[in-house]
Order: sequence, then C-alpha cells, then structure tokens
Amino acid sequence: MTLVAACALLTSFPGRVTAQAFEPPAPTSAPNPLEDPTITPGKAFLFDLEAKFAKDVAERGGAAFADWFAEDGVALGNAAAPLIGKVAVARSATWSPKVYELTWDPYDGLMGPSGDMGYTWGHYEGHSKDANGNPVTTSGRYMTIWRKQKDGSWKVVLDAGSSEPAESGNCCRVPK
Repeated sequence: MTLVAACALLTSFPGRVTAQAFEPPAPTSAPNPLEDPTITPGKAFLFDLEAKFAKDVAERGGAAFADWFAEDGVALGNAAAPLIGKVAVARSATWSPKVYELTWDPYDGLMGPSGDMGYTWGHYEGHSKDANGNPVTTSGRYMTIWRKQKDGSWKVVLDAGSSEPAESGNCCRVPK
C-alpha cells in the first residue's frame, strides 16, 4: 500500500483509527474454504483438534482440560504462576462442568511447515456462580500451541489466556 493510499484510507474513517485489538467474528463451525481464503488442510486440522478439545472439556471439565496437555505442557493465565507440566495443570484444573463452563472458539491458526506443530488463537468464555449464586462470566483471548507426539497423537504444549476487562464489551470487534 502506498503512503497516499494509506492516508486516503485513514482519512476516509475519521475518528475511527484506534489502537484497539482486531477481533474477527467468531466461527460457528470449521472454516469454510469459500468464506476463508486462508484455509489450508493444516489449519482445518487444528480447528478440528480445538473442537474435539472443547467438546471434551464441556463434557468432563478440568480433568479433560488437563488430559489434552503434553507431559511437558505449560499453562499461562492472568496473574498466576505458570503451570509447568501435565501434572501441575491437572492439579489446578479440578473443576466440574456443572460448576464451571469453559467454552472457546478459534479465530485463526497456522500449521508449521514440518506439519508437527501449530497454533490456534481465539476467544474464550468461562461461566460460573459467585458465593451468592449470582452468575459470573469471564472472557478473553487465548492461544494454544499444539505438537504432534511420538505416538501420533496431538497435545497442547502451551496454553495461554488473557482476560478482558469486564467493561470491554464489543470494543474490539470490527464493524461489518
């Protein structure tokens, strides 16, 4: 893009240029190659892994979350010490899906050139209740790095999440 074209683009949206993060619309299913020109077999595979991971967590809660981690996997969360290793993740992920409902949707992903590692990123939500029984919702962005294991299975080697402030609302959605 030339400087003139960039200036024309910026001036065509006065007052709308901000430093907010880009948030594409959440997918409702696997990427559609007719709607997503960036879809590759590797990306489709990673989205399928995410769907299986999310379904298992919805059914079994924290135990399922930990089961998807590699032995040397790491979980990073807001203001929390890193959980290093599957055992540490399992010790922390003790929630029941009846008490805490964790859902997420990948927005994008990329398979590495060797086909044995890839990543996804997207939006997550957690639903629970406080001590008084009032609903509590947390949400934010996540990134998952996947690695193919020696037995051919795929496991999470890094899962990182960053919460959104409660007042963020739809601040970061791109208008349609």
